[in-house]
Amino acid sequence: MLQKSPLYAYLPAKDVARARQFYEGRLGFRPSRETAGGVTYEFANGTSAFLYPTPNAGTSAASQAFWMVADVEAEVAELKAKGVTFESYDFPGMKDGIMTNEGSKAAWFKDTEGNILAIIQGP
Repeated sequence: MLQKSPLYAYLPAKDVARARQFYEGRLGFRPSRETAGGVTYEFANGTSAFLYPTPNAGTSAASQAFWMVADVEAEVAELKAKGVTFESYDFPGMKDGIMTNEGSKAAWFKDTEGNILAIIQGP
């Protein structure tokens, strides 16, 4: 039953104002609405993410969300030009912040709250 319903991402923030500067200033997101001390950002195909205040932000060692893109290299270059720093992991196929594996590509970066976000390109 749940697969018939939309799924949305949560982005936890210790400091919502600081996180908004990152998401709106660096990544160019436009808020669609503000609720409960947080802000919602809308994306393609009716998806969205809710940036919300919590003292638990940045405590996960796994990715919080990812964007499926057509060209990881282009997205990484554009975000690096805006000052986004990409993570480097000890993965096979990892070079210049981009991991390539069986035709798929991925790159990870952190927001100001320590959340890990990813950009993924399918095979």
